[in-house]
Amino acid sequence: MRALKIAATGMLAQQMRVETISNNLANMSTTGYNARRAEFADLHYQQMTRPGAINASDGTVLPAGVQLGLGVRPTAVSVHVAQGSLAATGGDLDVAIDGNGFLEVTLPSGQTAYTRDGGLKRTGEGVIVTSDGYPVSPEIVIPEDAQSISINGDGEVYAYFTDTPAGQLIGQFNLTGFTNIKGLEALGSNLFAETEASGPPIVTTPGLDGLGTLRQGFLEESSVDAVREITELIAAQRGYEMNSKVISAADQMMGAMTQVR
Repeated sequence: MRALKIAATGMLAQQMRVETISNNLANMSTTGYNARRAEFADLHYQQMTRPGAINASDGTVLPAGVQLGLGVRPTAVSVHVAQGSLAATGGDLDVAIDGNGFLEVTLPSGQTAYTRDGGLKRTGEGVIVTSDGYPVSPEIVIPEDAQSISINGDGEVYAYFTDTPAGQLIGQFNLTGFTNIKGLEALGSNLFAETEASGPPIVTTPGLDGLGTLRQGFLEESSVDAVREITELIAAQRGYEMNSKVISAADQMMGAMTQVR
């Protein structure tokens, strides 16, 4: 009975949908997180009678035919790209990206990764790094005797010293963009990696090429809409229940067939 297998694919699809929603809700407080959406497509069809087939000797053609669907399959879990709200923190190394760009970081393996998490830190050597200790590229080192730093919208980093009133330029943040942001590979820890689907990185200065500017003393909040996620969760739960009822109905039909005397 096809209904059993078809309903099973429906239950698996709704299970994946719930898992995606739960991940979104779990990351409601994650800096720079964008919500994910599970996407699906129908499976192959069994052609019992093809549309356009000749139905009689006089050449009559069937206008529709009989095509039985075999269920559903996942096609993607895509990122819903949206700018999160900017929350004021006052931290001198908290930097929010007001736009579509990414900061470039270097992993311990030497691989390049990209992040929108601007909660930056300073090592004992003065190197600006992410919360996980990965240095931002190009590397920026804050002098040991610097009293404070400022970061303007164009990504220029200035250090201020006790003996000089004017700031000294010590580095420059870059922003990186991609033709297809949804094609990036999520690595966890707010990091992404380039793929063939994303296209090559486009590195530029903040304020150029539409990638946005930097806001010191702010962090980008998660773009997850809790109300929408709860609504999607209820719909997924109901879809799972309806598919389970189809399995129960198919089981009862098979039971009736086996009890025929």
